[in-house]
Amino acid sequence: MLDEAPEFRTGALQALRQPLESGQVVVSRARTAVRFPARFQLVMAANPCPCGLGFGKGIGCTCTPMAKRAYVAKLSGPLLDRVDLQVQVPPVTLSSLGSAPGESSAVVAERVARARAVQADRWRETSWRLNSQVPGAFLRRGPRRLPRSITTDLDRALDRGHLTLRGYDRVLRLGWTVADLAGRPSPTRDDLGTALTLRNQGPVAA
Repeated sequence: MLDEAPEFRTGALQALRQPLESGQVVVSRARTAVRFPARFQLVMAANPCPCGLGFGKGIGCTCTPMAKRAYVAKLSGPLLDRVDLQVQVPPVTLSSLGSAPGESSAVVAERVARARAVQADRWRETSWRLNSQVPGAFLRRGPRRLPRSITTDLDRALDRGHLTLRGYDRVLRLGWTVADLAGRPSPTRDDLGTALTLRNQGPVAA
């Protein structure tokens, strides 16, 4: 968990790119290179600006536009392209304090366990056990390839440059997971739309 991720040195953040992509850390020296396993789940949190008050109308924000841009720019496009879920968290309001509580952790954990079991069964004849481990090329070209009528929004986003190929593959994997959590055998167009929405790269609220 990296809280206030833009506060970290840019070099340290960029060093995460290769492990996120390959699942390995490579340490190179003059005569040799050693590889270490590095499969991990990265969770980052960030405010919209250095002072943390630039959400909504930003009335209380004291940051200059340049400071805001520099702050957000520390989370580079290539790094964010490797982050599956990019969710804006609105600030707590008085009205939200009276809203009904959400699902308990136990209920959510049970649903996640069922989804993981479905994935393990789906990929039982392969070396993969989770959707996150499946290469994008296999989902795009293999027996699990979805019809164009299902991927049309994804295809359009890729064609218009709103998604990279890496992002396309990550949305596909996430779409399968959305379907598994809902108990569906394969993703619908809406499932892929949900996965695409969850890659929102807009400003993050405090």
